Amino acid sequence: MTRQQFIEYVEANQRAVRRFLTALCCGDTALADDLAQDTFVKAYISCDSFREGAKFSAWIYRIAYNTFVSCKRSYRWSEPITEAAGLDSDDRSDKAFEYQELYAALDRLTEKERSAILLHYMQGYAINEIADITGSSSEAVRQQLSRGRAHLRECLNLNQQ
Repeated sequence: MTRQQFIEYVEANQRAVRRFLTALCCGDTALADDLAQDTFVKAYISCDSFREGAKFSAWIYRIAYNTFVSCKRSYRWSEPITEAAGLDSDDRSDKAFEYQELYAALDRLTEKERSAILLHYMQGYAINEIADITGSSSEAVRQQLSRGRAHLRECLNLNQQ
């Protein structure tokens, strides 16, 4: 892959990768931006491992997911997201709080459930593609999707009551 091809691929996928990482980080955009930057640096360094004919977006999502998992293992969360759940804005145009309930519900899912849900519903990946990205079996991804949907439904229904 040439440098110009890499730049074009990154430009085409940058927003989606940042959106995926923001959701994985339950709305922490600063952490998601750091992870996205690490993802693209890692991708550039290892662009020789990209196989021509492969789907670039799946390759970059695998790098993003692995970067998130590595960070999660070493990162100490200072405050749980539930502390932000009571915050509200009188100004409904404030985009910072637009997805607050969803992020709080996503935070209650396991890391694997959250990843499967986001890759399937936000990014439109098929089960076998998610299995490749996350390094899981297709059956495990199906189970993660099923459990994740049930947990999300439960969390979001509790918030509405």
